Amino acid sequence: MSAGRAILALNAGSSSLKFALFEIGASLDMTAKGEIENLDAAPHFVAYDATGAKLAETRGATSDFAATLGNLLKFVDEHLGDARLGAVGHRVVHGGVAHVAPERVTPSLLTALDALVSLDPLHLPHNIAPMRALASARPKLAQVACFDTAFHHTMPREASHFALPRALTEAGVRHYGFHGLSYEFIVEQLKTSAPALAKGRVVVAHLGAGASLCAIRNAASVATTMSFSPLDGLVMATRCGALDPAVVLYLARAGKSVAEIEDLLYRHSGLLGVSGISGDVRVLIASQDPRAREALELFTYRAAVEIGGLAAALGGLDGLVFTAGIGERAPTIRVEICKRLAWLGLRLDASANLGNATRIGAPDSQIDVRVIATDEEQMIARHTLAVTNEAGTA
Repeated sequence: MSAGRAILALNAGSSSLKFALFEIGASLDMTAKGEIENLDAAPHFVAYDATGAKLAETRGATSDFAATLGNLLKFVDEHLGDARLGAVGHRVVHGGVAHVAPERVTPSLLTALDALVSLDPLHLPHNIAPMRALASARPKLAQVACFDTAFHHTMPREASHFALPRALTEAGVRHYGFHGLSYEFIVEQLKTSAPALAKGRVVVAHLGAGASLCAIRNAASVATTMSFSPLDGLVMATRCGALDPAVVLYLARAGKSVAEIEDLLYRHSGLLGVSGISGDVRVLIASQDPRAREALELFTYRAAVEIGGLAAALGGLDGLVFTAGIGERAPTIRVEICKRLAWLGLRLDASANLGNATRIGAPDSQIDVRVIATDEEQMIARHTLAVTNEAGTA
């Protein structure tokens, strides 16, 4: 792909579609980003430029996905002017065992992804839908699938297997790990800003509505808290995180259906379930209700305990990086997590932390503590450019 071309990065969810548009020059420059919400009702489209100024906003009257995607492509074409859309990159939450790197979207790949839907029925159908819609609307447009699980395929056997019968493991029941595009972006940032740390032992805390941790050694994943699904690990906004499987058996025996249990664990647990107030950390921090404090204490406790476990997996800890919405913008949450990690020799610089500085570790801290903004869309665009350049397409 040459100058005058652009890449569209898509991140499709159950009821929303996030996007970012990158023009290709000496570097990948984001020129527009936004989101389409309420896909299943009256789609609400909003786009912003790189400074955050609003470029466009519309509200649709139809839930027809093809029409909604057509409106996005119309905006992209108009925004690009003389430039041309050369490729689209997609975030694909689950790639199973076989898909360990970004791939060109082909009919055979779509068939393979259809076969993986049973592993992630909540995310994969929504990731696949834009690929098929684009293949129909613009069959000559190059598309690339970027897998969130791919980054974690470097995990050793002991970190990637459950203690289940081998037949289940061979059928794909194992630790996969998620947020891989985010972790990959952070690693690339460290290679530039802190090359020695990038080669060391680092835990990255991706703390957002969905939250996970990843133990990284020499720029490769060796363990992570999300496992078979994005439900496992840390307390999240509405997801329970790590849970004794007997609780699921208990709920089933009490008469709840699979759909009801799934809804409970994914959408009514976590910070929302514990507090009974909200799954939004900002709301809980501002609240005087003791239940809000209890929810936040559980969140920070579990994060600190899991960081300690990942330090053991790494054989020590050189750095801790906070990223994603909570990790980047909630100083009080970072304080509470780091207080519980003082035994590691970790100390925060109170002023730097309050200001959301890049380096927030105190001068006497034995652990380098940083805050780095993640950019999954940028990572999707980089992968898409690399795959299409290699293929000599678009």
